[in-house]
Amino acid sequence: MTDNKLLSLIRVSETGSFTRAAESLSLTQPAVSQHIRQLENEFGVRIFEHSHNRFHLTREGETLVKYARRVLNAYDRMDQAMRNEREQVFSLTIGITHTAESSTIIEALAGYMRQYDDINLKILTNTTDNLYSMLKNYELDFAFVEGPVRDPSLDSMMLDTDCLVLAVSPDHPLAKEKTVTIDQLKNEKLIMRLPNSNTRSLFSASLESQELSIRDLDVIMEIDSVATIKDLVRRGFGVSVLARSALEEELGRGRLAALAVENLSMVRSISIVFPRDFDRREIISGIVAHYNEMKNR
Repeated sequence: MTDNKLLSLIRVSETGSFTRAAESLSLTQPAVSQHIRQLENEFGVRIFEHSHNRFHLTREGETLVKYARRVLNAYDRMDQAMRNEREQVFSLTIGITHTAESSTIIEALAGYMRQYDDINLKILTNTTDNLYSMLKNYELDFAFVEGPVRDPSLDSMMLDTDCLVLAVSPDHPLAKEKTVTIDQLKNEKLIMRLPNSNTRSLFSASLESQELSIRDLDVIMEIDSVATIKDLVRRGFGVSVLARSALEEELGRGRLAALAVENLSMVRSISIVFPRDFDRREIISGIVAHYNEMKNR
């Protein structure tokens, strides 16, 4: 049975209020307060401190909340696994970045899963950093991420490589070119991914390798959605640096053009990352094989 003390801890940390936490859990405020006191006594720490009419986590409290989330998520996964055994189905929760969501990865994933009636699939889209956190908190079975795998506690299988390119409208003066110089890029209005995206980080690092900064460019908008950026570029509102894999459909239909940026090396890997105790690795191998078959058609 789920530990109600941990539920109370997480809800107070989210709401900053014992009263609101109690209401959301259908408990009394004294019951929630007692749960917190019990945890403080059990671990010998102070979990919350009060300031400006709101409760804030102490450093020890932040650590407790981190592990409480993992415990509760692990319990939920255990409960799901037992239901899967009873119902003879297998449920997967998969994470994917905004870039991968706009590429053929989703098509390959759907094509592979269509072969199996006993697999239920849930796909969550988030940033690379958040996907890593969700993997470690047992919220995901595996995730598709770009760039090097940074966490040694996780296993991975390489899916493909990708590169960043300059996406422009087919009516743009540069659309017939194959490359663009940095000086030319400085004259363009850029619509960029948010700073916390892997795409933006790789582009910024590539600029820095040439002793440049993104501040040297004319960034007019920053948007999280790759689909929205592509639509704005297609309609001529600006240009953008995006993963080539995210542009495949638009390039194939002539809706966008892609150019390499001279002197910038922007190649990266795409990997499937998963916890070491994930016990259905044949599914990951099958997805990689199906993806490669699609690419070679």
